[in-house]
Amino acid sequence: MKTLTALDPLRVRSEFPALHQTVNGRPLVYLDNAATSQKPRAVLDVLARYYERDNANVHRGIHELSRRATVAYEEARAKVARWVGASEPAEIVWTRGTTDAINLIATGWGLDNVGEGDEILISVLEHHSNIVPWQLLAHRTGAKLRYLELDDQGRLILDDLPALLTDRTKLVAISHVSNALGTVNPVKAIGAAAHEVGALMVVDGAQGAVHTKVDVVDLGVDCYAFSGHKMCGPTGIGALWARRDLLESMQPYQGGGEMIRVVERDRSTWADVPHKFEAGTPNIAGAIGMGAAVDFLAGIGMDAIAAHERALLGYALERVGAVDAVTIYGPESLDEHSAVVSFTLGDAHPHDISTILDAEGVAVRAGHHCAQLVMKRFGIAATARASFYLYNTTEDVDRLVEGLESVGGIFR
Repeated sequence: MKTLTALDPLRVRSEFPALHQTVNGRPLVYLDNAATSQKPRAVLDVLARYYERDNANVHRGIHELSRRATVAYEEARAKVARWVGASEPAEIVWTRGTTDAINLIATGWGLDNVGEGDEILISVLEHHSNIVPWQLLAHRTGAKLRYLELDDQGRLILDDLPALLTDRTKLVAISHVSNALGTVNPVKAIGAAAHEVGALMVVDGAQGAVHTKVDVVDLGVDCYAFSGHKMCGPTGIGALWARRDLLESMQPYQGGGEMIRVVERDRSTWADVPHKFEAGTPNIAGAIGMGAAVDFLAGIGMDAIAAHERALLGYALERVGAVDAVTIYGPESLDEHSAVVSFTLGDAHPHDISTILDAEGVAVRAGHHCAQLVMKRFGIAATARASFYLYNTTEDVDRLVEGLESVGGIFR
C-alpha cells in the first residue's frame, strides 16, 4: 500500500469492526461513505454503555439514571457546539439529521418570514433535501424559487449571483459540499452576498462537517445543518446550528412534551432554546453517540483527515480516470473537490457497475444520489459514485480500478 499522509489509515480502520469482513469471498472495500460512514468501536461502546447502564429519559427525572443520561446528553450537545465553532451549546438543536434540520428552518422560520412575491435562492447542485423543503415553502407562501446554475465541471456559476440576489430574496440555501459530485462550494462568499440584500443564509453541511473543520462564525452564515451518521456517528441523529437570536425569534417546529414551559387550556408558552425545538423523547443514545464520534474525529485531527482524503482523492482521480471509457464528473481542481469520484463507464449502466463491483467485494453507490437536477444538467440518468473517508487506502482505490476493468471487459 502506498503511504499518502501522516494519518495511518490501517491503524484507523482497525477501530471499525464492520470493515473487517468479506463480501462475496473478497475483503470488503467500503466506498459508500457519502451515503453513510462506518462506526468506530468508540461510538459502538458508548451506545452499548448507555443502554446497558444509563438508559433513562432526560431532563425531568430526579433519579440517578436520569441524571447520568441528562449529563451525557447535554455534554454531547456541548461537544457538537465546539465542533462547529458555535458560541454556546444552546445554539445546537438536536434533529433527526440534515433533512429534519432544513425542514425545521423552512417551517419554523420560513412560514413567518417568506410571503407572496418573495424569492428563495438555491442551486441546481443541491441534494433533494435542500430543494423539496423550499419547494413546499414556496407553494405554501406564493414565493418563487430561483436557481444558481452549474458550469461544465459542476461548479456554481457565481457570476450570476448579483443578478439573482435582489431585495426580494429572503433566503439562500446552498450545500457546503455536493454529495453527487464532491464540489466544494464557497459558502462564505455566497453568505456575504446574501447578507448584503438582507437574506438568511442556510448551509446544508451534511457533506461539509464530515471532511473539513467547520467554524460557523468564520463562515458568517446563519444556519448550518449536518448529520451524525456521515461522520462516524449513529443514524437518526443530527444537529442544526443557528444563531441564538434567530432561534429565539422562531416558532417551534413541533409541539409536545419537553418543549413547553406552561400549558393552559387555550395556549402554551415555550421552553428556552434549544429545548423548544426538541418535542418529545429525543434520540438520547444517538446524541451521545454523535458526541463520541466528534471525540473520535477530534482525536485524529481534522487537518490530518483532510490531508489524507485530499491525497487519496488525487490518487483516485488519476487511477479511475485512466480506465478506458470512464467519464468523471466534478471539478478538476482538488481545491474545489471533496472525497467523491462520480463517474460513468461507457455504455454500462451505473447499476450494473455497482452490481459487478459488489461481486468483487467493492461497495459503491449508483443512481441519481438524490440530485436529479445535477444529472439532468449533464444529460445523464445516473452515475456510479465512489466516496472516501479516513479509513480508506490506496489499496481500496486499486481494488476499485481492478473491478472497473472487469466491468469494461464485460461491456466492451
